[in-house]
Amino acid sequence: MDLRSGRLKGKMEKEVADFTSSLGFDVRIFQADIRCNQAHTTMLMEQEIIPLEIGKKILKALKELEKEGIEALKLDSAVEDIHMAVENYVTSKIGPDAGFMHTAKSRNDQVATDLKIALKEEINSIKKDLLLFIQIIIQMAEKYVDTVMVGYTHLQHAQPTTFAHHLLSHAQALKRDYERIHDSYNRMDFCPLGSAALTTTSFPINRERTAELLGFKGPMENSIDGVSSRDFIAETVFALTMLGTTLSKISEELIIWSSYEFQMVELGDEFSSTSSIMPQKKNPDVAEIVRAKTALLNGELVTILTIIKSLPQSYNRDLQEVTPHLWKATDTLHSTLNITREMLASAEFNGVRGEELARANFSAATELADLMVREGKLPFRTAHQIVGRAVSIALDKGMRAEDMDAQFLDEISQEISGNPLKIDEKIVNKALDPVEIIKSRKVVGGPAPDIVKDSIKDLKKFVDESISS
Repeated sequence: MDLRSGRLKGKMEKEVADFTSSLGFDVRIFQADIRCNQAHTTMLMEQEIIPLEIGKKILKALKELEKEGIEALKLDSAVEDIHMAVENYVTSKIGPDAGFMHTAKSRNDQVATDLKIALKEEINSIKKDLLLFIQIIIQMAEKYVDTVMVGYTHLQHAQPTTFAHHLLSHAQALKRDYERIHDSYNRMDFCPLGSAALTTTSFPINRERTAELLGFKGPMENSIDGVSSRDFIAETVFALTMLGTTLSKISEELIIWSSYEFQMVELGDEFSSTSSIMPQKKNPDVAEIVRAKTALLNGELVTILTIIKSLPQSYNRDLQEVTPHLWKATDTLHSTLNITREMLASAEFNGVRGEELARANFSAATELADLMVREGKLPFRTAHQIVGRAVSIALDKGMRAEDMDAQFLDEISQEISGNPLKIDEKIVNKALDPVEIIKSRKVVGGPAPDIVKDSIKDLKKFVDESISS
């Protein structure tokens, strides 16, 4: 069928046809387009808008196409898009009566509906894999509840924590990523079909019925919005970009922690490579590629936003160019999500090295200042000054944190505040022990083992509820 044979004179040049064709990426909505036509035709039959026998022939032809697959369409750029290719196939099977399939429907509302159907399926797959990632982290956290490490701010030693506590920080970020994706799914779950070109139709269609047949919550409430809005794509890609940021941060840490300087993580060999010239090397190549690939998501998001930002209502052909960036984003995210999950699962954490780093470089300093507030009744700023001076002197003398004692702290306190602290030696020693510090952090969200176990329990509940919903 040649749409130009009516209003337009002459055929489109092949170069122009290739330039404007969307067939290259329409393959992603092939199955969705069949479903869309099946639902619409079923509704037309039920509403007695088209003859029952013709509707049955259309549905039969669509069923045959579904079984034969996209290869049966023999796609060519002379056909503008997948919608015309499907209609041409049905026409080849039943003749001109295939034209009834397009009654009260436009390619404008059809493509918007197809995109939502296909994207919903993609999101459900990503959500499933994301929940699996959270489960993997939960299992790892259970293994490392008591494994000490140092926490960082500005990539400098900050305070003692555990590998489990640190891992769960990523699990919580992934949980929010899941919720963002889930929210975008819920907002897109309304059907554009029936909007037609932009102002619906004079035929007595039943939009609630087609929405039901296609698994949507209901129809979109404004037909102009139905054919022109692509914010559901921008919002989804934003959610995927944020998830990609989480994956990049995880990969960045694995790169740093697996270095000789840190020695906190050993990655599985299957996620590493060696050098072509330096045989001793074990390079974290997969983590580096994840770090780079997730940057592509930022570009896809900006491109999508730039395309849609200045379009007048309602449908414009520019919207066609949004679609390939959507699928590039989903494909990139899905592959990096799964590879990062498996890479992290392969990692072995070095608890001995973790505790060594936690005991080095005065990571207990904050607890020592807190001790002076509790036991010495000092204002925190005064305690902060005393401990800061103590660390400075200790570094000059080559002392370690465990070399500090009550007398050493009394001397500095006397100098700064005019009074000694007079804190018991045993209490000072306890405040300098990373294991004891971690145990004392019993506030919600903290690294104390019991608190971490509660966090794990809450995450397990979230995963179970999300799977069952």
